[in-house]
Amino acid sequence: MSVQSAAADVDVDLRQLFASLARNWVRIVFVTLLATGLAFAFAWLATPYYKATAKLEIGSRESEYTRPPGTNDDEKPILDEQGVATQVQIISSPDILKQVATKLNLDKLPEFDETLKMSTLGRMLVLVGLKSDPFDIAPEERVLNAMHDKLNVYAVEKTRAIAIEFASKDPKLAADIANGIANAYIASKGDAKLESNAAATDFLAPEIADLQNRVKDAEAKVAAFRAQSDLLMGGNNAVLPTQQLAELSSELSRVRASRAAAEASAESVRRALQNGGSLDSVPEVLSSDLIQRLRERQVELRANIADLSTTLLDNHPRIRALKSQLADLDGQIGNEAQKIIRGLAAQAQTAKAREDQLVADVNTLKAASARAGEQQVQLDALQRDANVQRQQLESYMTSYNAVASRKDRKYSPVAASLIASAQVPSQPYFPKIGPITGAAAAASLLLMAIGTLLGELFSGRAMRPAAGARFTDIEQVAMPVARVEPTVVEAHDGGRAFAPYEEAAAAHSIAESEFPRPAERDLAEARAAAVKQAGPSELTPEPRQSRLGEIDVDKAAEKLIASGAARAIFVSPEGDEAAASAVLVAREVSDAGLRVLLLDLTASGAASLPMLDTSLFPGITNLLASEAQFSDVIHPDLYSDAHVIPVGTADPVRAMRAADRLPIIMQSLTTAYDLVVVECGPADAQGIGRLVGDGTEVFLSMLEADDQVTQAAVKLIENGYPNLTLVTPVGHEPPGTPVPGRRSAA
Repeated sequence: MSVQSAAADVDVDLRQLFASLARNWVRIVFVTLLATGLAFAFAWLATPYYKATAKLEIGSRESEYTRPPGTNDDEKPILDEQGVATQVQIISSPDILKQVATKLNLDKLPEFDETLKMSTLGRMLVLVGLKSDPFDIAPEERVLNAMHDKLNVYAVEKTRAIAIEFASKDPKLAADIANGIANAYIASKGDAKLESNAAATDFLAPEIADLQNRVKDAEAKVAAFRAQSDLLMGGNNAVLPTQQLAELSSELSRVRASRAAAEASAESVRRALQNGGSLDSVPEVLSSDLIQRLRERQVELRANIADLSTTLLDNHPRIRALKSQLADLDGQIGNEAQKIIRGLAAQAQTAKAREDQLVADVNTLKAASARAGEQQVQLDALQRDANVQRQQLESYMTSYNAVASRKDRKYSPVAASLIASAQVPSQPYFPKIGPITGAAAAASLLLMAIGTLLGELFSGRAMRPAAGARFTDIEQVAMPVARVEPTVVEAHDGGRAFAPYEEAAAAHSIAESEFPRPAERDLAEARAAAVKQAGPSELTPEPRQSRLGEIDVDKAAEKLIASGAARAIFVSPEGDEAAASAVLVAREVSDAGLRVLLLDLTASGAASLPMLDTSLFPGITNLLASEAQFSDVIHPDLYSDAHVIPVGTADPVRAMRAADRLPIIMQSLTTAYDLVVVECGPADAQGIGRLVGDGTEVFLSMLEADDQVTQAAVKLIENGYPNLTLVTPVGHEPPGTPVPGRRSAA
């Protein structure tokens, strides 16, 4: 769904628009000069204010010669953005300002205490309640409030410097207060350090005395426990049982190794003898001197036997004697081997006995070492406690000596210094006559020019037809013509026509035009006779001025546009023919460039049929019956830029069951459109109750003033619609310049 506004047929004439500046140059120049003069007078007469600035540096000021031992500047935290901002708040704190105010006696100056010299205008403002009474505020608070208003403390960007600005009518006082605040801040930081040092010494002195006693007690406990437990220290800082256990364990290992070696040697000799093997491979046999000599003698005898065997036989006495000697040597070697075996066995038994003894000693020392370990744990705990207390005592003693020396000499370096003292300003910072006057002139000139251009634009004088727009003839669709009949006046009405309606009109609920009087009956009768005598071609009435209190379509459209109404409710007691008023008003407002929608709630679709040329489109009944959506029931008018929701094709009975949804639908439509026109037909006040909302205008559409119209109007007024307006389509003429592609319904 698209809306094509009538404003698309016109363009802005820039030449005409800016020519309005030349036409209104006198007014623009006059207002500009007036504003400039007022600004100049204000700047000239305003009290001058002077601003002085002092600057502080936030950083460490400790000398390397006075710094406590074991510390350096690198260990101190550097103030970040938040730290500098905290110092800004401290500088502007009430305590600092109170010190400066007391030192400079600011409470005696009218600039800081307006009660000392209050103007007549100020007293009048207090009396009428437009200004708080300064006497209700404490004098000290009045001075602090004035100082806060004139003080500006801020951190210099990308530095650790803080600027202190103070404004005053007296330039010297401004400099004195800025410097006073800076010096008071530095002094307060020094006093805070002195107080901190004094508090530290007051805390450390009793703590040191207490720690000394606790260190003595702890060391005494260590010595007493050491003597009681008989913990003798050996080598490697170990207790004696533990050291002995280590030595016996080493000896036990050595004895076990010796026993194992003896048993292995004896077993090897025994196997050699049992198996008849050679004893030369046994290390213990080889190490025996006797066996070695016997082996040498055995070798010698074998050599002799071998020599004699070359000349003598085996039974020779000499050979037999040598062989006998050789056999004796083998027996001796065997005996010696047995002795070696017995020696090795004895050695193994000795090692076994020694091993058993060492095992017993080790077990004894294990129990003693375990007891000594437990006692050593207790001793170590006592020793640690004594060491910790001694270290704490030494730390407290070091800090106490450093703090006590600073306290005695009152040395307290602060982390701030004055890097630029405030100088007495020679020029006021306010008011600046040139900039204020120039800004006022430029602003007033610009505003007057913009106002003139907007006025010219909204008046329509700067509009011209769009280039290339071509217009065609429009097709005239005939609308109903009012019947002209003589006015009937009843005698009991006191000679007034439509007396009940006229009484309602007296309350300014309808248009201000008067009703017809009895003296005008002749004119009405003459017009009726003229209509009867006229031919069929002369039946079209001439445009007339209403004398019945109603307004025409153009006036109704102008009223809706001027009032900014969001809803226009039309009631037509005369039936379908009077519904033309709603159609014509909707088209007139749409031609003015507003987004307009007509909602047809008549039973026959009398309002939507002239706009759509058919009654087959879905409409409000389909929407209420939940058979369609908004996009399905909104259709463009064939002859204007307005939109229309017809009656629809759904079952009316089913649709009216959901009549409670009408307020929601109306709210949605007023959100999307500038104006929603509702044609209700011959409805009463109760019938239109669901359609009325904020920004609603109620119209009664009529073709001629008869009793039916009068009674309908009176009932609507009596039921809560006193601002009822009568509107008639009779005599309406279409605009002189038709819109391309449209036909008129008038």
